[in-house]
Amino acid sequence: MARMRVEGDDLVVRPALWEKAAARHGNVRVPLTAVCRVTVETDWWRTVRGSRRRGTCVPGLVCIGTRAHQGGEDFIAVRPGRPLVCVELRPSAPLRLLVVAARTQSQAEALARAVRRAAPRIDESTPWRQPLPVPPETEDPGG
Repeated sequence: MARMRVEGDDLVVRPALWEKAAARHGNVRVPLTAVCRVTVETDWWRTVRGSRRRGTCVPGLVCIGTRAHQGGEDFIAVRPGRPLVCVELRPSAPLRLLVVAARTQSQAEALARAVRRAAPRIDESTPWRQPLPVPPETEDPGG
């Protein structure tokens, strides 16, 4: 199972070997300065947004890899029935959201607290993840 850890000034997601193969992606490393908000989610399907870019998704079993949407890309490693640590990243980061499953609710909450303590600029204005940006409307040239 993928693990999320604070290593120095970075937040690192280290998928297990089989997860790296399924995700077609290696470790994910982002600077802690890019972390905007950290939440714990209990419903796995709320974290899966956009369309699969790379990786594997077997509904009811596992979703791991990158997903693309109008706001950018997310990296997810989720399993239904497990609590999830969701880390929102600032627009300057290569990804918009990191999601990793934890074994228990208490482990997810402890990890979220550790990331919040380590990140220098956490947005605590709301305890919920923010919605994706809405793409701008364009005028219909036909009428």
